[in-house]
Amino acid sequence: MLNHIFRAPQRLIGSAALLAIGLGAPALAQEQLAIATGGTGGVYYPIGGGLAEIINNHIDGYSATAEVTGASVENMGLIATGDADLAIALADTVLQAYTGTGPFEGQQLPMVRGLASVYANMVQIVALESSGITSLQDLRGKRVSIGAPGSGTEVNTAAILQANGITYDDINEQRLNFNETADALGNGDIDVGFWSVGAPTSSILNLATTQNIVVISLTEEEMAAAMEFDSTFAQTTLPGGSYTGVSDDIAVLAIPNVLTVSSDMSDDLAYELTKAMFENIAELQAVHPAANETTVEFTMTATPVPLHPGAIRYYEETGAEIPDALRP
Repeated sequence: MLNHIFRAPQRLIGSAALLAIGLGAPALAQEQLAIATGGTGGVYYPIGGGLAEIINNHIDGYSATAEVTGASVENMGLIATGDADLAIALADTVLQAYTGTGPFEGQQLPMVRGLASVYANMVQIVALESSGITSLQDLRGKRVSIGAPGSGTEVNTAAILQANGITYDDINEQRLNFNETADALGNGDIDVGFWSVGAPTSSILNLATTQNIVVISLTEEEMAAAMEFDSTFAQTTLPGGSYTGVSDDIAVLAIPNVLTVSSDMSDDLAYELTKAMFENIAELQAVHPAANETTVEFTMTATPVPLHPGAIRYYEETGAEIPDALRP
């Protein structure tokens, strides 16, 4: 759950009350926006913090805070209940929420809308070099962190394993967040960890400074099986040198991350949020290099659900060609 409650019925003290207790005229009230992110060991949290700063500095009347959550699946629920105003989530999870499939079977969330696709996750499967684990099939019988409960990592892990004939009965699954996974690997409490996150990510970076790690690559057949199983997967490359001791380029699965809101958000606010992010994108790129992928073009090709009408207004102003599938 979110660490703070933003929707108390009387968030602001009225002007008359302030005057009555001698505090003088109040400053202009600011509406609080909650941005649902993920754990502190991933990329969602710094990206969310960067977005919050852009909102605080460039949109009058609003202030925002990045909140730690269980990531993608939980974030879609927070958008549906109104406990988050913006949320970052993996494209497959966003699509499942919108269509009522996967973990959202029987709980379709048709109010989910996109503002932008911000960057692509890389599914990184990490073990210690000393484990001798070098392939996906080596996971059988091993202690495997499949991601935090309600995270996109958990969704991606399940898809990759199922597509390649591995069930949870074949492994000893652990549901740990990124920092917990890195700590457990370093302590010898697990054998393998899955990360679905932008690269490089702090938790793996920190692990690689104290341990010799390997990033496990999928075979061409395993890649193809995963992409056939989940159409939002694509193949990309984790550059050599991303982590200490990992010198070679490694083919990995990638999946876009989508900045989402509810269809209940006003068109004007959705427009201002989208405009502020793209017009100040250098500020977000300074927070994390994953934001180098945050472009209008990427949004047009990677977003799996309709865009909010307010965001569409901004994109039309830029001259972007908006696919019919992205119009509500």
